[in-house]
Amino acid sequence: MTFSTMLSAVSFSLMLATTVHAQAPQNDAAVPFTIPDSGITIPPNFTQATFDAPAVSWIEDGRPVEQAKDALELLATADKHGLDPRWFHIAQLQSQWERVSYAASAEETAQFDRDLTTQMRTYVKFLKNGRISPSLIKNRYSKPTFTDADADLFLSSAIQNGNLKASVKSLTDSIPMYNSLMQALVVFRQLQQNPSMNQALPAVPGGKLTEGQPYPGMPALIERLVLLGDLPQGTPARPIYDATVMAGVKSFQLRHGLEPDGVIGKGTLEQLNTRPIDRIRQIQISMERLRWTPLIEGERRIVVNVPEFVLRAYHIRNQKAENIIEMKVIVGKSFNTSTPLFDGAVSKIEFSPYWNVPISISRKELIPRLRSNPSYLQSQGFEFVTQSGVSQTVSEANLNAVLNGQARIRQRPGPKNSLGDIKFIFPNNDAIYLHHTPSTQLFDRTRRDLSHGCIRVEEPVKLAQFVLEKQPEWTASAIEKAMTAKKSKTINVLEPVPVVLGYSTVVVKNNKIHFFPDIYGQDKILDNAIKKMAASRNIPPAS
Repeated sequence: MTFSTMLSAVSFSLMLATTVHAQAPQNDAAVPFTIPDSGITIPPNFTQATFDAPAVSWIEDGRPVEQAKDALELLATADKHGLDPRWFHIAQLQSQWERVSYAASAEETAQFDRDLTTQMRTYVKFLKNGRISPSLIKNRYSKPTFTDADADLFLSSAIQNGNLKASVKSLTDSIPMYNSLMQALVVFRQLQQNPSMNQALPAVPGGKLTEGQPYPGMPALIERLVLLGDLPQGTPARPIYDATVMAGVKSFQLRHGLEPDGVIGKGTLEQLNTRPIDRIRQIQISMERLRWTPLIEGERRIVVNVPEFVLRAYHIRNQKAENIIEMKVIVGKSFNTSTPLFDGAVSKIEFSPYWNVPISISRKELIPRLRSNPSYLQSQGFEFVTQSGVSQTVSEANLNAVLNGQARIRQRPGPKNSLGDIKFIFPNNDAIYLHHTPSTQLFDRTRRDLSHGCIRVEEPVKLAQFVLEKQPEWTASAIEKAMTAKKSKTINVLEPVPVVLGYSTVVVKNNKIHFFPDIYGQDKILDNAIKKMAASRNIPPAS
């Protein structure tokens, strides 16, 4: 009987046993139950029992199996995943391997078996969970944890089937962009070997280089842009910063979250002088995040990449993202009112919404403004909601009621409403949601951390169509009509759509590697957490 067949039989027998127990007299003692035609006896306390995962063994007839060699190779090349092989004591394992492959005592062989299992268990858990729990750095995601038992079951199955390398590859193959980041890691490790990439470009004259100016660093600048793929191979050196080189700089700026104006100022020069080793670390940190961010669970998903200022919505088929829609977003201001990182599910949409002003914004911004300019309440469509009803009078009584928590300020639906004409609601403790905005000109900016924490979306109709695709009555025209009705209406999303507020400062798009500023300092926080974990394992800080 196969393991899966046995499980099916056990499940059926549990159901049968439960039925028999329900029909039996209450004073009957529990008795064992035998599965027909199997010889397997289920003890009476089966439902309270715990089970060990199948034992993982790399030894057969006193010698390592072929999969043990594959396991050592995987651990030795863990740097392909941005992991340090030293975390897995690879040197010690390789030394043990050489001994047990030829002549070793039974005790030494058993020790190698245990050590290799321990390190491979850690390795596959790192690939599934990441090294650092997101909760440790205040990222809240609901992705299930891959446990020791899961890892042992995975490894024992891979060893038995003789496909360890392919099985390990499958752990990360389905993660969007993961394989592309693995390739990016290869590219920047190659660039690290080029001495010119580790030398800073000269300062630009006057702090700003524009078209037509001479620049002593032109040969080095052109070489760097060629190596990075922003200028074609064979671009000849020249003393003047001309239109050809400027085009390469604009390409570079686009890939680094900079204003693509072709002017080399402080910010652009700083990015041009970023060493490959620092880019490697940035890629490694982004790979770590991808491992624990829930990106491919369910049938559909909305993902906001905060430092990129981009939202993507997609379907998931065969663990792959398909039919991706992409749009610009505006996120919370860096450090001051940053957008929290967590996941949820869009369960409601409010058309022509009211904006209930958070008390923090009322205290810091709105009430001081109303005291200096009471007409602002009417001109912007605000009103007080008090215990006795709605008031549009700016009085000390109403202002103090808001400050004391006995009233609130809201903004009526309309063209000046800060939420625009639609709000996507996914319940959370931070009062964060997706919404439109009347200030659509802000989407033209390159850097868009401008909000109080919520996410403003550029194309709300397209996003609403995606969310409501299981409700065909909500066509584009029906959505637009509800958005412009100036009367608030909330509908339920029949199949709530998971939404992830994520954070990756490295993105591969159209086979080009993009780097974005660490606007919230999250890369630094995660890097420090990894270094602290490495120190606890006696791994040098350079890892």
